Amino acid sequence: MLLTITTTRPPATDLGFLLHKHPDRVQRFEQSYGTAHVFYPEARADRCTAALLLEVDPQALLRTRKSGAHSPDFSLAQYVNDRPYAASSLFAVALGDVFRSALRGRSAVRPDLAASALPLTLSLPAVPCRGGPDLARRLFEPLGWRVDADPVALDPGLPDWGDSHYVSLTLTGDLRLADALSHLYVLLPVLDGHKHYWVSADEVDKLLRAGEGWLAAHPERAWITRRYLARRTQLLRTALARLSELDDLAADPGDPLAAVPDTVATEPGEEEPPTAATLPGGDAEERESAPTAPGMGGSGGPGGPSGSRNPVGAESPDGTEPPERARAPAAPEGAAGPDPAAGRGARDAVPEAAPDAATGDAADDADASAPGTVVPGAAAPEPVGDRGPSLAERRAGAVLAVLQAENARSVLDLGCGPGRLLARLLDHHGFDTVAGSDVSAAVLEQARRRLRLDRRPEHHRRRLTLFTASALYTDPRFRGYDAAVLMEVIEHVDPPRLPALAHVVFGDAAPRTVVVTTPNVEYNVRYPTLPHGAHRHTDHRFEWTRAEFRAWADDTAAAYGYRVRYLPVGPEDPEVGASTQMGVFTK
Repeated sequence: MLLTITTTRPPATDLGFLLHKHPDRVQRFEQSYGTAHVFYPEARADRCTAALLLEVDPQALLRTRKSGAHSPDFSLAQYVNDRPYAASSLFAVALGDVFRSALRGRSAVRPDLAASALPLTLSLPAVPCRGGPDLARRLFEPLGWRVDADPVALDPGLPDWGDSHYVSLTLTGDLRLADALSHLYVLLPVLDGHKHYWVSADEVDKLLRAGEGWLAAHPERAWITRRYLARRTQLLRTALARLSELDDLAADPGDPLAAVPDTVATEPGEEEPPTAATLPGGDAEERESAPTAPGMGGSGGPGGPSGSRNPVGAESPDGTEPPERARAPAAPEGAAGPDPAAGRGARDAVPEAAPDAATGDAADDADASAPGTVVPGAAAPEPVGDRGPSLAERRAGAVLAVLQAENARSVLDLGCGPGRLLARLLDHHGFDTVAGSDVSAAVLEQARRRLRLDRRPEHHRRRLTLFTASALYTDPRFRGYDAAVLMEVIEHVDPPRLPALAHVVFGDAAPRTVVVTTPNVEYNVRYPTLPHGAHRHTDHRFEWTRAEFRAWADDTAAAYGYRVRYLPVGPEDPEVGASTQMGVFTK
């Protein structure tokens, strides 16, 4: 594993003062699993490059671990794996150990330089990144980096084999060296997805210290947090709550995972991350989703939001991964990584989320709270005095009624999440074909559990299709349906990506009916615990007034040959309208 750090700010050899490593020396640092070396391939006044080389001893690594059948190094993989070559949590731990003072931003000799942005180029030849170059860009570009991520071929001599899930990563930008190192310290294990040590409660403090100043504002913070904490649900909830406080936003104790951008997976068929994350409704430790495609996040990822109704992304900043069964470690897998961001070294755990809290619309469904109860960062609760069905139930019922009125026999639920609407569609015999798509493979697995397909009759199973896909990219599997539904999805998409979404749904898939629901921001004043100007959910990229929604819907309908009518969902307030607004597009 190799990292090179290059600067061209003269005198460039002052890089040695920041790293606390002399350019004229080669130094070595023993690790429990190998040896780290620091040396300078070039050290001139106009250009200086420092290199960190980590040599992993596979046998030493094996001695520090107790592998089980669920471990990534089970059986033969204990001896044949990528750990000695690909930048992973092993490398992040070595980085924190060797460059501990630099990571803290300390330099007694050049404190002014440590506080200054420098022209930097960081290069890593092999980084695990199942989401491909797009995922790497979603994670690093919001931090101010120019990203070059070139896929590494499986075999350069056999190009037909295609690319591996590794990229050669080069980051270029003007940043403080401490910030640059903290980005790698957090994001390398996030991209890899497999920590070599047991993740305990103190990892939350490590993450917050290492991510200080940038993680709270990162568009993929929920997905990053979930992956860094190895999808440990309770730790995730605690970390998101504390990050939300840092960002002056509230985290949703009842829906911590809806804030998790399961959103980085964006390509059709891409396995979850950006794309799915920790999912409520399953085993406590099995939740994971994908980060969101750029700008899309029903429930989750980089570039996009998190959540499960997120057609784009969410576990997706790297490819999404299937959920893992919760399990306690037989023994700690090596020593926990050092906490370079802290000298030496929570909130109470949030109650379990409702079974569908990971859905994108879960952000708007936190009506389980008692009226008037403050649920920090959560979706806004029902207004005081409302004792009818929950908003989520009303929304799904309204969509079902519209589909029946339009005589739709085949329906595609884009960003289906854990299957709230799918369950209603399957229970209604008027729909011959029902399909659900989501960027998160883990969320789709949750939908299968929620729908209890193994207990349903055969004719129900034949009617249903579930597949991984992003609504930001054309996909032939989206075509051929009478109706498509975007239920609480568009508000998780970055506004610049909305034209891509419209093209995919209205232009390429082009069903004869499209149903779109989204929050009515005017109604937010009726939520007494929702701060002024705040969104109902921290993953929302925007919330529209009725006029803004109509403007977008009218323009979209005109561009693709549809007519559109508008319906309220939920009790309608004479001044601000209903909580949810619906557009029904027909042609």
